[in-house]
Amino acid sequence: MRQTDVTVVATIEQGAYEFPWGPGIFRDCLLAGYTSLVLEHSGKVIGYGIMSVAAGEAHLLNLVLSESARRMGNGRLLLEHLMELARQAGVEGMYLEVRPSNLRALALYERAGFELLGRRRGYYRARGGTEDAVVLVHRFRRRR
Repeated sequence: MRQTDVTVVATIEQGAYEFPWGPGIFRDCLLAGYTSLVLEHSGKVIGYGIMSVAAGEAHLLNLVLSESARRMGNGRLLLEHLMELARQAGVEGMYLEVRPSNLRALALYERAGFELLGRRRGYYRARGGTEDAVVLVHRFRRRR
């Protein structure tokens, strides 16, 4: 992801969430040096993923596909690539939060080997209040 991708990435984000990140958050992620990737098809950005890596841990901050790119294996492809980058960085685990109502994402993470770690009460803004976050972890095995 580059600064020039921020507008299209923010547009994809707005189409995916009721309470989306704004362009400034994506710019901040780039400035902070987070692993920020876009997935392209035929020269068009169709998805993105953002991950921070520090202190032996990776944290998947965001992974979103445009509506037209969903249910075709693109989420799995992007997630697997981010997981490989985390593995190469030598982390012990990758963590993430996801809404319990996001059943597609939960299924994707479960198939990728993520396990339930816990819940964060009232973590997400939601219509009429808040929604919990399900905290998941994927623990990487050490390669010999």
